[in-house]
Amino acid sequence: MARQVSGDQGYVLPEGAQRVIGRDAMRVNLAIGYAVANIIKTTLGPKGMDKMMVSDLGDIVITNDGATILEEMNVDHPAAKLMVEIAKTQDKEVGDGTTTSVVIAGNLLKKANDMLDQNIHPTTIIKGYELAAKKAETVLDALSEKVTSEDLEILRKIATISMSSKGIGTDDEKRKIAELVVSAIKQVAEKKDGKNVVDQDLIKIEKKAGGEVMDTTLINGVLVDKEIVHSGMAKSIKDAKIALLDAALEIEKTETDAKIEITSPDQMEAFLKQEEKMLREMVDKVKKTGANVVFCQKGIDDLAQHYLSKEGIAAVRRVKKSDMEKLARATGAKIASSLEDLASTDLGHAGHVEERKIAGEAMVFVEKCKDPKSVTLFVRGGTDHVVSEVERAVVDARGAVSSALEEGKYVVGGGSVDMELSKELMSYAMEIGGREQLAIQAFAEALETIPRVLAENAGMDPIDTLVSLKTKHKNADGKNYGVDVHAGKTSDMKALGVLEPTKVKRQAIASATETARLILRIDDIISSRGKSGGMPPGGMPPGMGGDME
Repeated sequence: MARQVSGDQGYVLPEGAQRVIGRDAMRVNLAIGYAVANIIKTTLGPKGMDKMMVSDLGDIVITNDGATILEEMNVDHPAAKLMVEIAKTQDKEVGDGTTTSVVIAGNLLKKANDMLDQNIHPTTIIKGYELAAKKAETVLDALSEKVTSEDLEILRKIATISMSSKGIGTDDEKRKIAELVVSAIKQVAEKKDGKNVVDQDLIKIEKKAGGEVMDTTLINGVLVDKEIVHSGMAKSIKDAKIALLDAALEIEKTETDAKIEITSPDQMEAFLKQEEKMLREMVDKVKKTGANVVFCQKGIDDLAQHYLSKEGIAAVRRVKKSDMEKLARATGAKIASSLEDLASTDLGHAGHVEERKIAGEAMVFVEKCKDPKSVTLFVRGGTDHVVSEVERAVVDARGAVSSALEEGKYVVGGGSVDMELSKELMSYAMEIGGREQLAIQAFAEALETIPRVLAENAGMDPIDTLVSLKTKHKNADGKNYGVDVHAGKTSDMKALGVLEPTKVKRQAIASATETARLILRIDDIISSRGKSGGMPPGGMPPGMGGDME
């Protein structure tokens, strides 16, 4: 039965509607936000564990990538869905740091719950959190150091650290992939108004199971997952002149049903000859431009394939639109919308175009392009699961290096920047005073969760680690101390080369604060007029209990 809204004013909601009011609504939401953070926190850092996600159909995903886990996870409660949103935003905006943002958000919610128990109003908590986030951003800028596209060693370290949490193999493999990612980003980065701009879509990531992680390569051009259409065509073309066509090399069918009456064999022959002639003319137009390789976004008729083959032109058909755009950026070609528009000036150039068999499938490599503005990272690995995890690691590294280059700033990782921010916020809380100072202190403690979880995941004592770090950070020369998970102690993380982009950290703090604010402002959960049956009973799905540590 619907619960009463207030006093004896009757029932507003229909029979069987769900409603959770006031403090109960907040408690449920905060508990579930923290529960999501708890699920994901064991994946943080190089010593983090993996999660195996199994779908109803039995498909398996093994990963410790925060964004992937939350995306694959079947969450039912609305508050849990808000936590998933943070990871998606973080992933879209900077491509890395998803676990960090969710863990910080979860702990901000847990601390808020404790403060609500002390009768501190949600508005006061929100105000304190906002002050803390603003101060954290200022401190973060002060702690940042500059990086440019020439600082290749720093960029490689940023890429390596970004990938270190993925269990993708040895340090040598990570180092090699980091170098490839940095080279790829440097190749496609462009200067606009004195700033580096990186369009990450121009770095295509193509994966194929087989070989090993060390076989991953950077192609200075584009890898197209298609085959050359005709067996008579050359499979390897040096000094390729490439035409890109967004038109079909076949006779177009009429839009409406058309009836053609043929009453004699001569007419039939003339009809077929006319078709042949039209296809022949199409191929002649391509030949006239001087092209020896054609990439076509649409179909190529069997007869047209035969003529192209006779003219010594290799062709690939039904190429994806995104691949066509990348080919244009890589080879300098212009995409022609019709054969009439195709001119020799529209052709692109590549040092080598070749069809190769990879793991039993033919793929066309367009490589050795001169100064390409689109490149391909060809990812290999022993099994499908390995190659998928390597791909996720490459995506993270691509995001981290792009973020570092675009903003031109980086900070020291390994929990050291979080400890320094926490220390500064504790001092700031004393300056502010009032009830807000409790929220600012809570924010500082939530940031300490990062080094704490890093230590837990590495099998270290989290309390000893935090005490040691706090002692170090009291001195100016100890500001770079963080959790050295490999040695199982606290160390100078800058000396160890543990670096991460400022943008990733800033976005993580901003996303976490926004979500905490959003959830803290909710004081009523009402089932709405959706198509399905509304909210789970009791406002909480099974298995998502509100246990707070």
